[in-house]
Amino acid sequence: MKMKPASINRLALVVVLTSLIQPVLAQKKHALTVQQAVDYAKKNSVQVKNILLDVKLQEEVNKQVTANAYPQLSARAGVNYNPNIAVQSFPNFIAAATYGVLQQEGVKNGGGQPIVAPGDFGLIEAQFGTKYTANVGLDLSQILFDGQVFVGLQARKTVIDLAKKDVEVTEELIKANVIKVYYQLVASKTQIAILNSNIERLDKLEHDTREMFKNGFAENLDIDKIAVQLANVHTEKQKAENAISNGFLGLKLLLGMPMKDELILSDTLTDAKIKEGVLEVDTYNFTDRKEYQYAEIGKKLNEYNIKRYKLSQVPTVSLSSSYSKNAQRNKFDFFGKGDWFTFSNISLNINVPIFKGFYTRSKIDEAKLNLQKTMNNIEGLKLSIDNQVETARTNFKSAIESMDYQKKNMKLAEQVFDQTQKKFYAGLGSNTEITAAQTEFKIAQTNYINAMYDAIVAKVDFLKAIGKL
Repeated sequence: MKMKPASINRLALVVVLTSLIQPVLAQKKHALTVQQAVDYAKKNSVQVKNILLDVKLQEEVNKQVTANAYPQLSARAGVNYNPNIAVQSFPNFIAAATYGVLQQEGVKNGGGQPIVAPGDFGLIEAQFGTKYTANVGLDLSQILFDGQVFVGLQARKTVIDLAKKDVEVTEELIKANVIKVYYQLVASKTQIAILNSNIERLDKLEHDTREMFKNGFAENLDIDKIAVQLANVHTEKQKAENAISNGFLGLKLLLGMPMKDELILSDTLTDAKIKEGVLEVDTYNFTDRKEYQYAEIGKKLNEYNIKRYKLSQVPTVSLSSSYSKNAQRNKFDFFGKGDWFTFSNISLNINVPIFKGFYTRSKIDEAKLNLQKTMNNIEGLKLSIDNQVETARTNFKSAIESMDYQKKNMKLAEQVFDQTQKKFYAGLGSNTEITAAQTEFKIAQTNYINAMYDAIVAKVDFLKAIGKL
């Protein structure tokens, strides 16, 4: 059956449209608040995924430690083939016993004389064993007391707590970076809005200057100067948009989001929001910091380590038992008729360490020194936290003051530009004055955006320093 040309064209159109629609359907749209962005990163960041796997790995290690306290049961089976059975030589006790009986009974030899035993009966050579032997059995052992194993069991929860705290430290670090980048991109919207406002202002100025030129109140040079300013602002906007686009790619990478997906930032940013609920914080606790909590758990593990080496000097007690079935054959016929002989035992084993060349004493001292290092590090961490808090507080206050100052300065520069523009329209000012006012206005705008960036970073750093991020 032949297809009509019209049907072929429709089929081709469907194929083309499908190929165009599929990439669009594959792309996902994510509209995220800053908290949703943080939650997304905690679920999808490769760094967080790996640190969570470290927790699971530690859980498996804990299972291995626990296994040492359980009974150990193993089965065994083996067959031996002895092509040449070893020959054993031993004194001829049979002849010695025979002569002893004959002498005791007074038996005489053929000459009528009492039988006298020879001085040397010689040796008997014999093979003991069979060509084939088989053995099957079970072995069971159980630790009754081992100080190191018991300390390992006690430390399991603490080790897991350390791994989980490491997750929290990593998540907090990622959270700080996500918030910084997120709000910097949000603040960049203000930058684009300012640039658009500048473009509109210069477009109007260019239009008005052209009208003034037509009426003989301005020069063509004035129009060219404004055109140059307009081109510069357009270039600046393009650079800002490229920087923002790269910033979104960086944020997606930080979040663990596919680059093809669309990311929309739902939160807004204002001066009041940056200042909100931060400078009122006067007190803080070391224990609020994840790093401090991590160090405290490390200290506890060092204490377990000392305890472990101390208990290694205590005798260990274990119980073991074995149950076996043995068989011997001159032919490989263990599944036929023949006896299997039973062997079993139960043993109580006590191992008393006496002297190891002062090795254990050295390990205890080493563990104590490591504990002292950890305690020193904790004290150093306290000093570091104090320094971070005060530095972050000072930086944030300074950033807020700078942001407020730059905002006022930007408004003042805008007023100066508007007044200069009015003077120019009234024929009382020059294009040079407008250019200067516009340049100062742009500098003030840039300073304000930079001050917002600095305030965002300073706020995050301060909250992280006091453990309230």
